[in-house]
Amino acid sequence: MKKDPKAAGPSQRMLRVGELVRHALAALFARGEIEDEALRGAVVTVPEVRMTPDLKLANAYVMPLGGMHAEEIVAALNRHRKFIRGRIAPQIDLKYAPEVRFFVDDTFEEAGRIDALLRSDRVKRDLDDDSDETSED
Repeated sequence: MKKDPKAAGPSQRMLRVGELVRHALAALFARGEIEDEALRGAVVTVPEVRMTPDLKLANAYVMPLGGMHAEEIVAALNRHRKFIRGRIAPQIDLKYAPEVRFFVDDTFEEAGRIDALLRSDRVKRDLDDDSDETSED
């Protein structure tokens, strides 16, 4: 039976290259080399970079510290994609430097939403019902 390559998740190589790109982007942002008004004074974190299987495209998920003006910052980074690609290419040591696309990282927001759901009265009531059943056995 043939496995579906998309169902298996990213390969070790995709993960390793993604981490290389993530570190190169973080270092570039820390140095403040990108000249753009939207980026002036912004501290941008790069929680994750996902690579395509052919390693030609890097989807970088970024979030400014405090989450303020995230859309503006992502738009500014996407305007400077070619410059950024040229700056990180020597650091990642690949035959071809991947094209980088930037997106707002919404995992913190999603985690907050899940946390709020888990703390809701309805979920607490269900959990209390489960613990009552197991203690009777």
